[in-house]
Amino acid sequence: MRIAFGADDENEATRAVLGYLSELGEVVRVGADAPWPTIGAEVGRAVTGGRADFGVVMCWTGTGTAIAANKIPGVRAALAWEPWIATGARLWNDANVLALSLKRLAPDVAVEVTRAFFATPRPDPDEAGNIARISELEPGQNPPR
Repeated sequence: MRIAFGADDENEATRAVLGYLSELGEVVRVGADAPWPTIGAEVGRAVTGGRADFGVVMCWTGTGTAIAANKIPGVRAALAWEPWIATGARLWNDANVLALSLKRLAPDVAVEVTRAFFATPRPDPDEAGNIARISELEPGQNPPR
C-alpha cells in the first residue's frame, strides 16, 4: 500500500503517525515546507492521480488540510479525532484521505485513530448508493435525490 502524507508542522504526533504508516507500506511525502492548503491539495492529487492508495494530512486542527484536500475531485477527506469517527469515515463514506490535528491529538491517540482508519478495508455495501451520490455532487447544484 502507498500512503501520501503531508503535514504543515512536525511534532511527536506527526512522527508517531509516520512511524505507524511506514509499517503499513510505502509513505509518499508531499508538500514539504508548503503551506497547509498546498499540502492538502497535493495529498489529494497523489491519491486521485494514482501515486498513493490513501492519504493522511495533518495541520493544527486538521480542518484546513481536509478542506483543501476535498477541493480535489475524487477526494473524500474526513477529519477524525477518535477511532469510531475514523472507522465510520471509511465504512459509511469511503473516505480516502484521513485528516488529523497535530496539536490536539496525543501521539498514541493519533496512531489509534489512524489504525482504525486503515483497519477498515472497504465501505459498507449498504452505503454504495450514498457514496455514489457524493461523486454526483457539483459545486453550486442541489444534491441528487
